[in-house]
Amino acid sequence: MSIRFAALGLDHRHIYGMSQGMIDAGCDFAGFWTDGNPQPIAGFIKRFPNVPRAADLDTILNDKSIDLVLIAAPPAERARLSLAAMQHGKDVMLDKPGCLTLDELSQIEATIEQTGRIWSVNFSERFEVPATTLADQLLGEGRIGKLVHVLSQGPHRLNAQTRPDWFWEPSEYGGLLGDIGTHQIDQFLHFARADTCEVTRATVGNMATPDHPAFQDFGEMNLSAGDVQGYVRLDWFTPDAAPNWGDGRLILTGTEGFIEVRKYMDIAGQPGTDHVFLVNGTTCERIGASRAGTPYFANLVYDIEHRTETSCPQHRTVTVMRLAIEAQAIAHKLGGLSGNI
Repeated sequence: MSIRFAALGLDHRHIYGMSQGMIDAGCDFAGFWTDGNPQPIAGFIKRFPNVPRAADLDTILNDKSIDLVLIAAPPAERARLSLAAMQHGKDVMLDKPGCLTLDELSQIEATIEQTGRIWSVNFSERFEVPATTLADQLLGEGRIGKLVHVLSQGPHRLNAQTRPDWFWEPSEYGGLLGDIGTHQIDQFLHFARADTCEVTRATVGNMATPDHPAFQDFGEMNLSAGDVQGYVRLDWFTPDAAPNWGDGRLILTGTEGFIEVRKYMDIAGQPGTDHVFLVNGTTCERIGASRAGTPYFANLVYDIEHRTETSCPQHRTVTVMRLAIEAQAIAHKLGGLSGNI
């Protein structure tokens, strides 16, 4: 019997990839509920025209045939919806950030413990990128020796005209490090094979968005886990000529070589996405990684069926969110920003 899932909140376009990933993993899309008509709903209906809309939230929560809910509601609503779903016996996959405060995270941890449900944040910059799957395989094969450093860049295109009001307020979306920074913290912990890390430096700033003075369009973090160090840069400065929303890059430096992942574009190089460059003592090559796969979704199905943690350990998801919230709280303010989220 296949897993049935529903979507709660269509306020971020990430719901497209989350939904398609579960369909591709063999699941049945039972329905969706969203508050009002957020901007992504038109694209959602175009992609999934036969998925019915529930009249209210309780219709989905009380449907015992639904095993999993996907949540892409405004970030300030995600913890509340997660708690309700788990208390109704459903597993949860969310868009990042999964929650905004340490108090919300504590409630989520307690509910996971009480209900035994899965709470999985879809860190799509790793889970939905075949190139990161290949990089992980190469690292595991020892192709660059012992890992010593992870450099992660997460540039994004602003698309200001399409953004809802909550997008501009750090208290409503978690701040740059608390939001997008979750991707980079997840990748650092995963590739460093670490349970946790220390945020040794963090900054956020508003460098070029004067119409929204509280908004954070630039941020940095330094991370440390034993002998492995990391640097993260995030921004909203992707220029218009770029073929997509950002030149996401990941560089894994080891004692015997390095792996560079160009996730979404290879500037002035090969077309398309998922480029992996491997350089070591005997190899200097580019590898097309588009067929490396994205096992997260199939693994999540397995976890739902067998109550395992193959898609992402539960403690990892919680730790990433805790570190991102803490990084945001300690961030030094640049560019005239003041106050905390």
